[in-house]
Amino acid sequence: MESKDLWVELKPGQPSHMVLRGTYGEKVYRAFRMTRQGVRWRFWRIYNDIYISAFEAILFVETTFGTQLREHAIRISKERYALRQEALGSEFESASVVRDGSDDSPKAPVSESDHTKHPDHEPHDSNAAEGAQPQEPRGDGR
Repeated sequence: MESKDLWVELKPGQPSHMVLRGTYGEKVYRAFRMTRQGVRWRFWRIYNDIYISAFEAILFVETTFGTQLREHAIRISKERYALRQEALGSEFESASVVRDGSDDSPKAPVSESDHTKHPDHEPHDSNAAEGAQPQEPRGDGR
């Protein structure tokens, strides 16, 4: 899909908001595998909600504390973005491998039924205190 097919306009108001314009019907479905309504919803959510909210947060922080932290924030956000892109390009790995390069993870998953069959495992009754006798039901409905 070419950028000439879609563009964004500012719709003035109180507050203003961005509007997606262009001929986005079948082309959008083929490119993004979503309906026109899906495209409109996602556009609104990303551009008019998330993107604008991020700038609102920046405006609040910089109005309150000044702009001296901006360079640090930009650097950290670029580092996080690069790490996210790197992670998206790799396959899933155990946290221990990612953290320190070793692989201490179990080779086969332990299922709930395997855990309950362990000889040292005793079923736990959350209603019974240790050493307490089971109580008879009361006749008054409590």
